[in-house]
Amino acid sequence: MHPLQNMSQAAMSGRQHRILLVGFPPAQMLDISGPLDVFTIANELSEAMGRRAPYDISLAGPAAGMLMTTSGVALQAAFSLFDVTLRPDTLLICGGRGARISSRDARLVNALATLCDRADRVCSICTGAFLLAATGALDGHRATTHWAHFDEFSAQFPRVEIDRDALFLSAGKCYTSAGITAGIDFCLSLVERDLGRALALLVARELVVFMKRPGGQSQFSTLLMHDATGEDKAPFDQLIRWMTEHLTDDLSVDALAGRVAMSPRNFARRFSSALQIAPGKYVQMLRLDAARRLLTESTLSVTLIADRCGFQSAETMRIGFQRCLNTSPSDFRARFQSIDCPAP
Repeated sequence: MHPLQNMSQAAMSGRQHRILLVGFPPAQMLDISGPLDVFTIANELSEAMGRRAPYDISLAGPAAGMLMTTSGVALQAAFSLFDVTLRPDTLLICGGRGARISSRDARLVNALATLCDRADRVCSICTGAFLLAATGALDGHRATTHWAHFDEFSAQFPRVEIDRDALFLSAGKCYTSAGITAGIDFCLSLVERDLGRALALLVARELVVFMKRPGGQSQFSTLLMHDATGEDKAPFDQLIRWMTEHLTDDLSVDALAGRVAMSPRNFARRFSSALQIAPGKYVQMLRLDAARRLLTESTLSVTLIADRCGFQSAETMRIGFQRCLNTSPSDFRARFQSIDCPAP
């Protein structure tokens, strides 16, 4: 089958699909250049097959002209966000430090909201989700962003339900994607939607990336970001340090409650209140974090790592990895093992 035979009717209608990327200085370079390369390569491959380039791609900023990036390299924005003539089919809001700062600028947010209303499809890359959420378009919906900014996002936008694992997801005409390179994954999915899977696979091959990478973004993040707070903090500081050093011990609720001289029921209630996570879940995260370190920093077998981290068996650890990280221990090691560590 010809790679373009699955193109949508809209894409084959003759009019180019207008894609507008919007960056806010300082913008994350790859949030802009990654999507740009995906759509540009889709154009080049289409033209090589005798078809018209399907995408008309433009870059806008708060003002037309130089758009500074976090890399220190300036890009040229052809349009201003405030240009009333802009009518994109797909609007891509790119992330970076500037996007998070601009999400508190009412003038920029209002202009972006107007532009979102004009677009058929509105998407955020990485922390571009902060600006999209600031328009109110994500209220009552699930969204994602870069894992390092989950808590900041949740505090600023309590009406949006954050998905801490998704690489990208949709809410009506709005789409959000995870951190930086996940924007490439997401834009490949848009090419697949617009032009068919065959062409999207060709673009992925040109970029030498997965069409859809294994697992979610939780495999890249720090699993435990729970600090004890408030009046309940004191009883658990020393206990948590002890737990980290004794992963193979009995870490059941009864055993842990005994170490801090509490009843199991009172311990579970106060621990969950202080750390915002149940004791059993916390123990699982401690063991998974320890296993991740050993998988990337050592040549120990999966079975031995499972034993050293307190899992009942290698299979129990595999199930935990699959449930929490959407990948297996072996696949995790293959992707993240240190280059200074010889293969196991």
